[in-house]
Amino acid sequence: MNVLLLRHARTQSNARKAYLGLTDEPLSTEGAKFAAEIQYPSERKVYVSPMKRAIQTAEICFPNAERRIVPEFREMDFGIFDGRSAAEMSDDPEFTAWTARNCEPTPPGGSESWAQYRAMVCGAFRRLAEEHLSLGGDRLIIVAHGGTIMAIMSEYAKPEKPYYMWNPRHRSGYELSIVKTGPESWSISGWTSV
Repeated sequence: MNVLLLRHARTQSNARKAYLGLTDEPLSTEGAKFAAEIQYPSERKVYVSPMKRAIQTAEICFPNAERRIVPEFREMDFGIFDGRSAAEMSDDPEFTAWTARNCEPTPPGGSESWAQYRAMVCGAFRRLAEEHLSLGGDRLIIVAHGGTIMAIMSEYAKPEKPYYMWNPRHRSGYELSIVKTGPESWSISGWTSV
């Protein structure tokens, strides 16, 4: 089965390199214009994060598609770091401690660690892949976030890379082929950047 993982276009917070998790910020004017440069008018169904920035990107890039919201494809909860850039937090001891541990523990004020977030995203991805395959689908399209894409790619792609190496630019992502390798397991058999 073919899968397209597409990251949403940019927001104002993205433009200033701020962490943007559960803050439900829309696309910036520039982000919306950039999203409109690539459209897939023939696609029939797209699976989307519940966040405005992903929904708007899906509406622009897939104008004729039914959009199905997948709550688990939201971005990670960055807690007290949400809306702030690394430069703004350079002297914050909590941020320094979190980044020193590869951003893997639950951020202060957040609700999940990286491992918990990854398990949530990948569980939803497996269920969706199973459902899509059972309905005879051959192309699965997901519009979500950098975190969502990093979770899926770091779980299934070969050769293995650290999760942050899979972070795509805005309105970019990966086109991949996935194969079922067991009753509840999948593997990426090939991928390209898009």
